[in-house]
Amino acid sequence: MDCSDTINISSSSSSYPPPHSVVISPCAACKILRRRCVEKCVLAPYFPPNDPLKFTTAHRVFGASNIIKLLQELPEEQRADTVSSMVYEANARLRDPVYGCAGAICQLQKQVNELQEQLAKAQAQILNMQCHHSNLMALICMDDLTGTPDYSYHSKTSFMEENNNFGPLWETLWT
Repeated sequence: MDCSDTINISSSSSSYPPPHSVVISPCAACKILRRRCVEKCVLAPYFPPNDPLKFTTAHRVFGASNIIKLLQELPEEQRADTVSSMVYEANARLRDPVYGCAGAICQLQKQVNELQEQLAKAQAQILNMQCHHSNLMALICMDDLTGTPDYSYHSKTSFMEENNNFGPLWETLWT
């Protein structure tokens, strides 16, 4: 084999245009659009062949040409998040054609506000109970420290005796 043979081989192989590599299994987008899926298909990494619903949903709302145009304008590191956002928005738009995901966001914000109100009420109740408990403990401690008789004791016991359901058993406990 001499140099002329090598040149002839390389020149003959370069005379044909390089063929586009055809992917064995086309992406879901190319299947749905009924076109050939080439090796550098901009849609293939984001719409795998085993998930055609993902592309169908996004295609219904945004259209294939808009999806392709948007993906081509973005850097590759942002494309996956963009496709996820588009599919989410498309699903929301199909569920709620008027408000889309804004309706879902408003609904979630309403739930957050209601839960914050419930939390504030519960915290206020806890604080109220803690204050009430502290006041009672302070009164008990003051009575113990001062050693002064509690004149309201008899009114307390008469109230208990009048409002008990234990009958004579209650009286034996106090004597």
